[in-house]
Amino acid sequence: MKSFEYARAGSPSDAVRRFQPGAMYLGGGTNLVDLMRLGVAEPDRLVDVSRLPLDAIEQVRDRLRIGAAVRNSDLAADPLVRARYPMLARAVLSGASGQVRNMATVAGNLLQRTRCAYFQDVSRPCNKRRPGTGCPAIEGDHANLAVLGRSDGCVATHPSDMAVALAALDAEVHVTGPAGDRVIPMPGLHRLPGDAPERDTVLEPGDLITAVELPAPPPGASAYRKVRERASFAFALVSIAAVLDVGPDGIVAGCRIALGGVAHAPWRAERAEQAIVGGPATGAAFLAAAEAELAQARPLPRNAFKVPLARNLIVSTLEELTP
Repeated sequence: MKSFEYARAGSPSDAVRRFQPGAMYLGGGTNLVDLMRLGVAEPDRLVDVSRLPLDAIEQVRDRLRIGAAVRNSDLAADPLVRARYPMLARAVLSGASGQVRNMATVAGNLLQRTRCAYFQDVSRPCNKRRPGTGCPAIEGDHANLAVLGRSDGCVATHPSDMAVALAALDAEVHVTGPAGDRVIPMPGLHRLPGDAPERDTVLEPGDLITAVELPAPPPGASAYRKVRERASFAFALVSIAAVLDVGPDGIVAGCRIALGGVAHAPWRAERAEQAIVGGPATGAAFLAAAEAELAQARPLPRNAFKVPLARNLIVSTLEELTP
């Protein structure tokens, strides 16, 4: 592991002040430390933000504000989260192991890097690690990689379960940085690879996430479902966070769908939502909406199975949420 400087921040503004070119923020460290051991991340300085007073979960009028340093286990167990946003609690519990959730933070979960094998292997080329070197996954092992929003430069997927639920809930991410404070909507924090796959998010150097804020819970029933290769500590092949509001007449009044495991970012299924709202809550309608969304998929030879898997997951989850 490369040697580095260490600095402990006393406040968010102090953390930003201590940030410099080549620095990285250290929270729970569950992803960053692994990448440092692999030689993927080689910061010149670590700015420790793990002890900042950003670990509260507070209800502010009809909204919920979650501090960036809240541990994943605490988030999933919080009574307000479980009562008002059960989909979020379920998504968090679907990620990693209990030991990792005890250390991982909300901000770190949002900012974790891809688990693509080529990204984590410094002996192989990777456009995400070194732009311009190529994406060997396109011709190699891509069975668990992206089918939506991918580019010719990167087919990696974002691994977070929590981020998928937050994208469906229209969360807002509060950030402080050298340019001041701002709020980034979700979806919107994470970006598709395009011609700059090395950039996972729209954050600028020195930007520090301080909180995630949730609006009032949307009406209707919600669910988080995850298809994976084994029962625990496995990243999603495909996952879904869905909210469905069906009126007494059987017509869909509202629908939100976000998918995980299929793209470089949590994928908000806007085409499917638009096709569903205002129509009958039937399996045939859900199937047509899923097919409209997945018509834009560009699978590779060994991950084409994700398209019917996502289609079936959308339909079955929405049928389950229909009264």
